Amino acid sequence: MGAAKGIAGSRRPEVEGIFVCRGEEEADFFLRLNNTGGLVDIWAVDGIDEALLLDNGNGFAYLPHRIPATQVRVTRSDVPRQRGF
Repeated sequence: MGAAKGIAGSRRPEVEGIFVCRGEEEADFFLRLNNTGGLVDIWAVDGIDEALLLDNGNGFAYLPHRIPATQVRVTRSDVPRQRGF
């Protein structure tokens, strides 16, 4: 995360890994959760083994390791904060 806040405004990672949405509806949830006030990008991940996804205890999936840059691509960029919570 570096010096940046998390999408929910946290100062430290919630888990040691990378959250992965399992569809557009879940991605839209995280867009509405964004309270950083800034623009965000949505990235797609290719070629992951879904059996490696872990549950964070709240029903959200994450990979407990880094994802190589060759497996990610931007699908939507500079998405403004969504209202909804």
